Amino acid sequence: MSHRTLYEADTWNDGPARGRTASRLAERATALAVRHLLSRQNAEGWWKGDLECSVTSDAEDLLLRQFLGIQDEKTTRAARLFIRGEQREDGTWFTFHEGPGDLSTTIEAYVALRLAGDAADEPHMVKAAAWIRVHGGIAASRVFTRIWLALFGWWKWEDLPALPPELIFMPRWFPFSIYRFACWARQAIVPLAVVSAMRPVRPAPFRLDELHTEVGVRGPAGAGAVVRGWDRFFLRLDRVLHAYHKVAPRRVRQAAMNRAALWIIERQEIDGCWGGIQVDATYSLMALHLLGYKLEHPVMRAGLASLDAFAVWREDGSRMIEVSQSPVWDTSLAVSALADAGVRPDHPALVKAADWMLEKQHRQPGDWAVRRPGLEPGGWAFQFHNDNNPDLDDTAEVILALRRVQHPDPVQVDAAIGRGVRWSLGMQSKNGGWGAFDADNTSAVVGRLPFCDFGEVTDPPSADVTAHIVEMLALEGKCADPRTRRGVEWLLAEQEASGAWFGRWGVNYIYGTGSVVPALMDAGLPSEHPAIRRAVTWLSSVQNDDGGWGEDPRSYRDQRWAGRGASTPSQTAWALLALLAAGEWQSESVEQGIGWLAQTQREDGTWEEPYFTGTGFPWDCSMKYHLYRQVFPLMALGRYLHKQPLERPFDETTGVPSSRRP
Repeated sequence: MSHRTLYEADTWNDGPARGRTASRLAERATALAVRHLLSRQNAEGWWKGDLECSVTSDAEDLLLRQFLGIQDEKTTRAARLFIRGEQREDGTWFTFHEGPGDLSTTIEAYVALRLAGDAADEPHMVKAAAWIRVHGGIAASRVFTRIWLALFGWWKWEDLPALPPELIFMPRWFPFSIYRFACWARQAIVPLAVVSAMRPVRPAPFRLDELHTEVGVRGPAGAGAVVRGWDRFFLRLDRVLHAYHKVAPRRVRQAAMNRAALWIIERQEIDGCWGGIQVDATYSLMALHLLGYKLEHPVMRAGLASLDAFAVWREDGSRMIEVSQSPVWDTSLAVSALADAGVRPDHPALVKAADWMLEKQHRQPGDWAVRRPGLEPGGWAFQFHNDNNPDLDDTAEVILALRRVQHPDPVQVDAAIGRGVRWSLGMQSKNGGWGAFDADNTSAVVGRLPFCDFGEVTDPPSADVTAHIVEMLALEGKCADPRTRRGVEWLLAEQEASGAWFGRWGVNYIYGTGSVVPALMDAGLPSEHPAIRRAVTWLSSVQNDDGGWGEDPRSYRDQRWAGRGASTPSQTAWALLALLAAGEWQSESVEQGIGWLAQTQREDGTWEEPYFTGTGFPWDCSMKYHLYRQVFPLMALGRYLHKQPLERPFDETTGVPSSRRP
């Protein structure tokens, strides 16, 4: 159904009448969305939506349990139900909704189902195996997939890139220092270096000959391929490291593994996890177990218990594993969305959320201090517990949210915000932008290592994170600060020829543009600035016929997908946030977008969104934030209505709008 069927054609084409219609629709949609979002707040004050990724998390959870010998029937049955439910008709598994089949994901899912009891000759397994062979078999899969298979003898350790644990000794300035890697990468690489050095092989419960291009024939990926330039250098380096593995001095290697174990244990969080990331916890547990830590050891026991916190049990009995959890991020966005919608700033829900966020501020240095020694801590992390890795994105959004709350202790809020602002300014990279977790984490070398084929391994400045920091600094009265101006200059230089900005942590150009335009406007750019006009023109040009916006993750690899895809609530909201900030609130594009949000909202105040609009690694790891489809549309609706104020205030008890006057 076209969005215009909501309106009489002659009424819709009349500008003032069209605006009144959109405003009425926005009021009702806002009231429903506010009521729903308030109902979802946890008693402690936080919000959290599920964070969904591909089934690799679920498959690797089963593989870990097999490796450690801790399988149980209930968990295996639930994981099997979820993984089978995600398989498509062609036998494949994907990394995002309606995306192409992914070889490594399909291999890991297939092996997990074999472990869960599915036979190789069952129709759905035969179909998956045939697809895997056609697409190159195990040999063509990513390194991390082949590491999992090597643990059970399904692949040779000798045919994997070498990763010596002696890396732990390398100083910060060394090209391959662990601190050259992004925080999420080094948290995986350190334990995997231990696993790679020890090369364990557990008894395989079955063979996997059916997953090779020629049944029974196994060989390393890329055998016989011609390599040149830097690739040749790193291939030779890998050969040197393989040779070193055979002659590594026992005392040096043992010292390296002991140092690695200490490094891992020092970074275990209070909840037992590592970095708030399921995959990092998985590798850390594996490494420590190989180094002699029994399952009953407090470190291991806490780590294993933390993995259960990533499990989402569904009504059908299936069990989905979250790759991470996003309560700080979700709470800050929920507070800002409710404030945008007109919920009074001293509403108990907002005050309770502010109290919870204030408790989560970091007071101790983490790994970020390696590059910024002496900088006062003051950031916020993404997860419930991740004291070692606060990030700039969450810090900016928390500060923006706290400023929307009328807290009974404003001195406490000002002090927390002051620490957060100082930390954020101190984390600016040399080029003027901000990365997510580290400053100047821009190595062009580490990503070329043969081992690093699993996605982004560095954390350079991105337009979306930089925009959120600039927006926060501007609203803190620091528009004229030279560091803010450098951030603005960096953003202007990063604009694409199309008028869009690349989105690192959300899909993709719509997210980047939806983040940058409001920031530039808050930083003082006029709406007539050429960069703003180009962005508005691009957003209008990619609006779908139904009035919404959408973008497929394939845009990370193929520019033809930039700004193209089925309309989604979150991406429609991002486009609207940019257009509204640019002063386009009376434009037909905005009113059609508001109409699409109102039309697609369900009666309970929610929106449905099967698509993955979040990003872990561009293309390699897409994410579905289940709360995005609730908070971002509410932001857009609220900001639209603030240009056309509600005729009656929000109800003092519920925080939702009263009905309009007759």
